[in-house]
Amino acid sequence: MRPNLDSLTEEIQHYLEAEHFIVFRSLSRAADEGPFVYWDTVRQPDFRRFLDCALQLGIRLIHFHSREFRAHHREEALELLEDADLGREEKRVLERRIKELAIYDGFTCAVELSFDFEDRIYIFEVQTEWYEEWHDILDELEAAAPDEGSESGGYGGFYSNN
Repeated sequence: MRPNLDSLTEEIQHYLEAEHFIVFRSLSRAADEGPFVYWDTVRQPDFRRFLDCALQLGIRLIHFHSREFRAHHREEALELLEDADLGREEKRVLERRIKELAIYDGFTCAVELSFDFEDRIYIFEVQTEWYEEWHDILDELEAAAPDEGSESGGYGGFYSNN
């Protein structure tokens, strides 16, 4: 997998324009209420096939979202790490993993296309491998969140799509 999805983002934008899709620049729709139908990007990685399905259904409105990895994401994670219920060595390992991701600041880490059809949201999503590693780190932080008596526990809302 590519370490950066910038070229794919550009390629998608050109294709959407060439095929006269109406593009709605949106936040990630994965946080929306479902039901969702995800495209199998492992077996069918070509976004054109996904968009061709939309065309065959008569869909012209495509929701487009791309996400860049920013330094503030790492900074927030490091702040949360300070309060995490982890041992010193575990914190050191997580801190190192978070800091290593600095080489990806400014890189496009995820691209999402989606459309609505018959009360379902159809989604094509690709992420870099290092961004999947980032989500593993966030999962560990969530699991180690201090319980401050709130019903939800954890860091609530940390999984920002911005």
